[in-house]
Amino acid sequence: MAKAEGFNFKSFKIKAGKHKKTLRGFLTRLKNKYPKGLDYLAATIDKEVWKEVDCLACANCCRTMTPTFTTEDINRIAAHFKQTPDQFKKKLLYKDKDGDWMNKQTTCQFLDLKTNHCSIYSIRPSDCARFPHLTKKKMVDYIHVHQQNIEYCPATFAMVTKMQDLMKVGK
Repeated sequence: MAKAEGFNFKSFKIKAGKHKKTLRGFLTRLKNKYPKGLDYLAATIDKEVWKEVDCLACANCCRTMTPTFTTEDINRIAAHFKQTPDQFKKKLLYKDKDGDWMNKQTTCQFLDLKTNHCSIYSIRPSDCARFPHLTKKKMVDYIHVHQQNIEYCPATFAMVTKMQDLMKVGK
């Protein structure tokens, strides 16, 4: 069972901060001049990334970000806790400026900080289930998400770094 001490948050934050601007610029260039085969390349790199990154050793997303809760998520999770959707929202969520439902607190209330396990994993929000959105059918539609996640998610950081290295070789 992986524990939080298996991941060095401070080291990752320093490394991500050092490369954030360069990697975001690289992603912007990809978006502006979308190369043929990028989706295939992302799928190939995705397999390499998950050999290196263990989400349970990190859980930085659950510690530093909040998912967007859909109506379906709210209904499902509220029912699990035998609450109405309104009770669940009032207790744990707030509506942001875009009208999205988000956690009131940044460290997710469902994260066990000792084990990095989610206490509602089987019914977690769909945003959590899809995170970090590495391999979407059209990567170009998620480049803005990857630009944000570089500094929060080691898997995203690794994917973009590997992609950048491979594309330099090909030029």
